Amino acid sequence: MEFAEYFPVWPRLTPAEQKKLSESAVSRTAKKGQILHNGSAECTGLLLVQSGQLRAYILSDEGREITVYRLFDLDLCLFSASCMLRSLRFELTIEAEKDTEFWLIPAEVYKRLMEQSAPLANYTNEIMAERFSEVMWLMEQILWQSLDKRLAAFLLEEMALEETGALKITHERIANHLGTAREVVTRMLRYFQSEGLVKLSRGQIEITDKAGMQTLDMV
Repeated sequence: MEFAEYFPVWPRLTPAEQKKLSESAVSRTAKKGQILHNGSAECTGLLLVQSGQLRAYILSDEGREITVYRLFDLDLCLFSASCMLRSLRFELTIEAEKDTEFWLIPAEVYKRLMEQSAPLANYTNEIMAERFSEVMWLMEQILWQSLDKRLAAFLLEEMALEETGALKITHERIANHLGTAREVVTRMLRYFQSEGLVKLSRGQIEITDKAGMQTLDMV
């Protein structure tokens, strides 16, 4: 797909705006595990995912992580260009969860275009609203949902993303997603195994009772 096909608002931009945006975007690749943006680093720019998977997470002073949202094909990451959002103080780290191809759009170029283009400004505000909705949903999950339900929901999401019930993921990685300790995840997975929901082996979690897991997620 061409760069233009990744922007729903592209037809509503002027030819000059289209030209400026497409010429400024740089094609990049990232290997799995690579950090693309550090919350305390200088403004990276906007990341437009062509293929792959990115993870945005918060890192506490104690070194504990929690996933805020993920980015997939066609998704645009604004918070890696937080310097163009003056009132925003959002310390996110962006990591490639899979080998990823993306375009990097300079923040200063995008900001100038957004200031002169109402369609682009509206599109950007919609994305920002969606991201904050995801943050609020996460806060609700942390505050009101028990860990067993959050873990069940996460495993079901992974199963859908990877299109397999045999997930190659460590307990440490799950803990990083959920913002808890590895030991807590291990205890909960062992409980799931005793209930016949999963089967544990080294570096792998096999979901053996998807219906039971879905029931737990909905309770």
